Amino acid sequence: MKKVLFTLIAVLALSFGVKAQSNLGVRLGTGTELSWQQGVGNANRLEFDLGLDGIFNNHEWNYICLSGIYQWHWNIVDKLGWYVGPGATVGFYTWSGHTSELGAAVGGQIGIDYELPIPLQLSLDARPMWNITGYNEGFGWSACLGIRYMF
Repeated sequence: MKKVLFTLIAVLALSFGVKAQSNLGVRLGTGTELSWQQGVGNANRLEFDLGLDGIFNNHEWNYICLSGIYQWHWNIVDKLGWYVGPGATVGFYTWSGHTSELGAAVGGQIGIDYELPIPLQLSLDARPMWNITGYNEGFGWSACLGIRYMF
Protein backbone atom coordinates (compact mmCIF):
# COMPACT_ATOMS: atom_id res chain seq x y z
CA MET A 1 0.00 0.00 0.00
CA LYS A 2 2.87 2.36 0.80
CA LYS A 3 4.35 1.73 -2.66
CA VAL A 4 1.05 2.58 -4.36
CA LEU A 5 0.71 5.85 -2.44
CA PHE A 6 4.36 6.75 -3.06
CA THR A 7 3.93 6.10 -6.80
CA LEU A 8 0.79 8.26 -6.91
CA ILE A 9 2.50 11.14 -5.09
CA ALA A 10 5.57 10.90 -7.35
CA VAL A 11 3.49 10.96 -10.55
CA LEU A 12 1.42 13.88 -9.28
CA ALA A 13 4.51 15.86 -8.29
CA LEU A 14 6.25 15.28 -11.61
CA SER A 15 3.21 16.16 -13.67
CA PHE A 16 2.69 19.54 -12.03
CA GLY A 17 5.74 20.69 -13.97
CA VAL A 18 3.89 20.07 -17.25
CA LYS A 19 2.30 23.20 -18.75
CA ALA A 20 -1.10 21.67 -19.54
CA GLN A 21 -4.61 21.80 -18.12
CA SER A 22 -5.36 19.84 -14.97
CA ASN A 23 -8.74 18.74 -13.67
CA LEU A 24 -9.47 17.57 -10.12
CA GLY A 25 -12.75 16.16 -8.87
CA VAL A 26 -14.74 12.99 -8.27
CA ARG A 27 -16.15 10.07 -10.26
CA LEU A 28 -19.45 8.78 -8.93
CA GLY A 29 -21.05 5.50 -9.98
CA THR A 30 -20.44 1.92 -8.96
CA GLY A 31 -17.89 3.33 -6.52
CA THR A 32 -16.55 6.71 -5.44
CA GLU A 33 -13.23 7.92 -6.76
CA LEU A 34 -11.08 10.99 -6.30
CA SER A 35 -10.15 11.82 -9.91
CA TRP A 36 -7.27 13.82 -11.32
CA GLN A 37 -6.55 14.47 -15.01
CA GLN A 38 -3.39 15.99 -16.45
CA GLY A 39 -3.13 17.11 -20.06
CA VAL A 40 -0.23 15.74 -22.10
CA GLY A 41 0.59 16.76 -25.65
CA ASN A 42 -1.99 18.65 -27.67
CA ALA A 43 -5.25 17.04 -26.58
CA ASN A 44 -4.39 13.81 -24.77
CA ARG A 45 -4.30 13.34 -21.02
CA LEU A 46 -3.53 11.03 -18.13
CA GLU A 47 -6.21 10.23 -15.57
CA PHE A 48 -5.52 8.85 -12.11
CA ASP A 49 -8.35 7.79 -9.81
CA LEU A 50 -8.18 6.79 -6.15
CA GLY A 51 -11.24 4.67 -5.40
CA LEU A 52 -12.76 3.97 -2.01
CA ASP A 53 -15.84 1.87 -1.42
CA GLY A 54 -17.57 -0.06 1.31
CA ILE A 55 -17.54 2.81 3.79
CA PHE A 56 -21.31 2.71 4.34
CA ASN A 57 -21.93 -1.05 4.42
CA ASN A 58 -21.06 -1.83 8.06
CA HIS A 59 -17.59 -2.95 6.96
CA GLU A 60 -18.79 -6.20 5.30
CA TRP A 61 -16.38 -5.38 2.48
CA ASN A 62 -14.04 -2.52 1.66
CA TYR A 63 -11.65 -1.63 -1.11
CA ILE A 64 -9.14 0.98 -2.02
CA CYS A 65 -7.76 1.07 -5.55
CA LEU A 66 -5.66 3.20 -7.85
CA SER A 67 -6.49 3.40 -11.55
CA GLY A 68 -4.41 4.96 -14.30
CA ILE A 69 -5.75 5.64 -17.80
CA TYR A 70 -4.12 7.21 -20.85
CA GLN A 71 -6.80 9.03 -22.87
CA TRP A 72 -6.83 10.15 -26.49
CA HIS A 73 -9.27 13.06 -26.65
CA TRP A 74 -11.16 14.52 -29.64
CA ASN A 75 -13.60 17.42 -29.86
CA ILE A 76 -17.09 16.77 -31.17
CA VAL A 77 -18.10 20.45 -31.02
CA ASP A 78 -16.69 23.46 -29.14
CA LYS A 79 -16.86 22.29 -25.49
CA LEU A 80 -18.06 18.70 -26.03
CA GLY A 81 -15.54 15.92 -26.61
CA TRP A 82 -15.04 12.19 -26.41
CA TYR A 83 -12.11 10.07 -25.29
CA VAL A 84 -10.85 6.51 -25.23
CA GLY A 85 -7.73 4.85 -23.90
CA PRO A 86 -6.01 1.93 -22.17
CA GLY A 87 -5.49 1.64 -18.45
CA ALA A 88 -4.91 -0.52 -15.39
CA THR A 89 -6.10 -0.77 -11.79
CA VAL A 90 -4.43 -2.07 -8.63
CA GLY A 91 -6.42 -2.44 -5.44
CA PHE A 92 -6.65 -3.97 -2.00
CA TYR A 93 -9.92 -5.71 -1.09
CA THR A 94 -11.18 -6.95 2.27
CA TRP A 95 -14.33 -8.86 3.32
CA SER A 96 -15.62 -9.84 6.73
CA GLY A 97 -14.91 -13.53 7.23
CA HIS A 98 -12.49 -13.74 4.27
CA THR A 99 -8.83 -13.09 3.70
CA SER A 100 -7.80 -9.79 2.15
CA GLU A 101 -6.64 -9.79 -1.47
CA LEU A 102 -4.60 -7.67 -3.80
CA GLY A 103 -6.41 -7.15 -7.10
CA ALA A 104 -5.12 -6.10 -10.51
CA ALA A 105 -6.98 -5.40 -13.73
CA VAL A 106 -6.24 -4.13 -17.25
CA GLY A 107 -8.67 -2.58 -19.68
CA GLY A 108 -9.66 0.85 -20.82
CA GLN A 109 -12.11 3.70 -20.68
CA ILE A 110 -14.43 5.38 -23.16
CA GLY A 111 -16.56 8.43 -22.50
CA ILE A 112 -17.76 11.92 -23.29
CA ASP A 113 -17.03 15.18 -21.48
CA TYR A 114 -18.41 18.69 -21.48
CA GLU A 115 -16.73 21.87 -20.23
CA LEU A 116 -19.24 24.22 -18.59
CA PRO A 117 -18.95 28.04 -18.93
CA ILE A 118 -17.62 28.01 -15.34
CA PRO A 119 -14.39 26.03 -14.69
CA LEU A 120 -16.17 22.68 -14.31
CA GLN A 121 -15.98 19.60 -16.48
CA LEU A 122 -18.72 16.94 -16.54
CA SER A 123 -18.01 13.49 -17.94
CA LEU A 124 -19.84 10.22 -18.41
CA ASP A 125 -17.77 7.12 -19.08
CA ALA A 126 -17.59 3.35 -19.05
CA ARG A 127 -14.52 1.44 -17.90
CA PRO A 128 -14.40 -2.21 -19.04
CA MET A 129 -11.65 -4.13 -17.25
CA TRP A 130 -10.33 -7.66 -17.16
CA ASN A 131 -9.65 -8.57 -13.53
CA ILE A 132 -6.45 -10.63 -13.51
CA THR A 133 -6.39 -11.24 -9.75
CA GLY A 134 -8.61 -10.35 -6.84
CA TYR A 135 -12.10 -10.96 -5.63
CA ASN A 136 -13.78 -11.06 -9.05
CA GLU A 137 -11.47 -12.53 -11.69
CA GLY A 138 -12.65 -12.12 -15.27
CA PHE A 139 -14.46 -9.38 -17.12
CA GLY A 140 -16.08 -6.49 -15.26
CA TRP A 141 -16.96 -2.90 -15.93
CA SER A 142 -18.15 0.27 -14.27
CA ALA A 143 -19.89 3.44 -15.40
CA CYS A 144 -19.41 6.80 -13.72
CA LEU A 145 -20.35 10.45 -13.78
CA GLY A 146 -17.33 12.69 -13.30
CA ILE A 147 -17.37 16.23 -11.92
CA ARG A 148 -14.02 18.02 -12.00
CA TYR A 149 -12.73 21.52 -11.36
CA MET A 150 -10.53 22.75 -14.23
CA PHE A 151 -7.39 24.74 -13.39
